[in-house]
This record gives sequence, structure tokens and C-alpha cells, in this order.
Amino acid sequence: MSNPEIGKLIDVKGVQTNVHDTGKGFPVFMIHGSGPGATAWANWRLVMPALSQQCRVIAPDMLGFGFTERPKDQQYNMDRWIQHCIDLLDTLGIEQTDLVGNSFGGALALALTIRHPQRVRRLVLMGSVGVPFEITSALDEVWGYQPSFETMRRLLDLFAYDRSLVNDELAELRYQASIRPGFQESFAAMFPAPRQRWVDAMLSQEEDIRALKQETLIIHGREDQVIPLQTSLTLAQWIDNAQLHVFGHCGHWTQIEHSARFTQLVSHFLSESYQQQS
Repeated sequence: MSNPEIGKLIDVKGVQTNVHDTGKGFPVFMIHGSGPGATAWANWRLVMPALSQQCRVIAPDMLGFGFTERPKDQQYNMDRWIQHCIDLLDTLGIEQTDLVGNSFGGALALALTIRHPQRVRRLVLMGSVGVPFEITSALDEVWGYQPSFETMRRLLDLFAYDRSLVNDELAELRYQASIRPGFQESFAAMFPAPRQRWVDAMLSQEEDIRALKQETLIIHGREDQVIPLQTSLTLAQWIDNAQLHVFGHCGHWTQIEHSARFTQLVSHFLSESYQQQS
């Protein structure tokens, strides 16, 4: 049986990169979060089918995650992750894209837009890192994950507001994903304690954020225990062309807990550009 988490393996400047590339139209590049066992498919599986009806959806496993090749030196940082994104866009021949970033992926999307503004048309940030905050106990626990079923079960409770989404079957699936060969080794190398420094390492400068010209949609779950709502309130204040949507009864998984609403919101936001161009 084929694994739905594996899309196409593409050589990106010598790095074998697992990419989901589906649909037609203007591209939307989706950057996943940094939970243990995270993959593009795990993050975006409920969103990609609908978005691909109007866009070309490109969702890679980032360097060190999922089924993308891991660097032998196990060194990870913002520069390296952003360069991997740019190299993938170049490999696919994409001059400009819409960009969606989830959590850790939000910090990457924000920084990429600042550094390469001509490559990004519209920006979506959800539960995003990238502005100053004191690390939450939940994020510290997520980044400090040591593989066990019990730990994964507890982490899922931190991610989701709706406990009906969290069951032993899902915990077992995510636990098994986290212990695939090479997964935990690279994950443990990314965010060693003390972990506040990794929050700080993902910051973009306030003046750079304020200088952004892109239309930006900011999304957050009101009950998010992992990334505080204040981060999105700050982004909404700093980004001139920003709109903010806060989901009530929602934790860190807006794209899973409110997948239909999330997809509709993002689809409408991205389609504004098509209407303006036509």
C-alpha cells in the first residue's frame, strides 16, 4: 500500500525533497509546522484537495522533516530552510507564489517574504512564530519530545482544543511516524534545550515586518496553548496590509480543527488577487 505522505521526490540542488504538487493555476507554497513526525501531508491533508481546485498546491517536507533527505551535518537554521524553499521554487521554475506558513512554517514564510519580496504575491500566517514571545510550556514540550506513545498522546492534547479529534489511533499513527528511521535524530538536533533561543532565532525584525507590502491573512486559534494568540495580534498591528481571523474553540490546529472554514477563508483570500488581475 502506498504511503500518502510521499508525493514526488525532486532533486533540489542535490537534496532529495519530498513534494506534494497538485492542481493547476497560480501556485501556493505551503510550509508545515515543526511538531515531532511532522510532514507536509500530515499538516495539509485536509486542505490540499480543496485548494488544488483553484491553485497549484506545492507542499514540501522541509529540510530535516518527513521524507526529505537529511543533511549529514544535522545543522538546521533559518538561512538553510529558507534557501531550501527558494531552491525548490527555482527547480520548479516558479517565479512568484502565494505563501502559507504554519507555526514554525509561519516564521519561515515571514522571513522568506522579507528577504525575497518579489517571489511572494500574498502571504498567509497561521499560529505563526516570528515575533518575540516567551516560550510556552507546551512548545517547550513539543520541541523536547522524546518518543513514546504516552508522550505523543499528551502532545496531541496540547495541540487540539476539540478532544474528539484526539484519540489513541491518531496518537499511535503520529508516534509511529516520529520513530521512522532518521526522524527523531534530526528532530532532536533542531531544538535542543534551552529552547527560548530557537524562538528568538526565528524572529524577524519589527522594521522589516512593518515594511512588508504583501496582502497578509493572519489566522490563529483562540485557545492555542503552543503559540500565544498575542503573536498574531502583534503581526496584525505591524503588517500594514493585514487582516486577522481568530477561530474560537480552536487550539493550534486551525487547518485541522476548522478545516472547511480554514480552506474557505484561504481560498477567498487568494482568489481576491485573481479578481483584481482580471
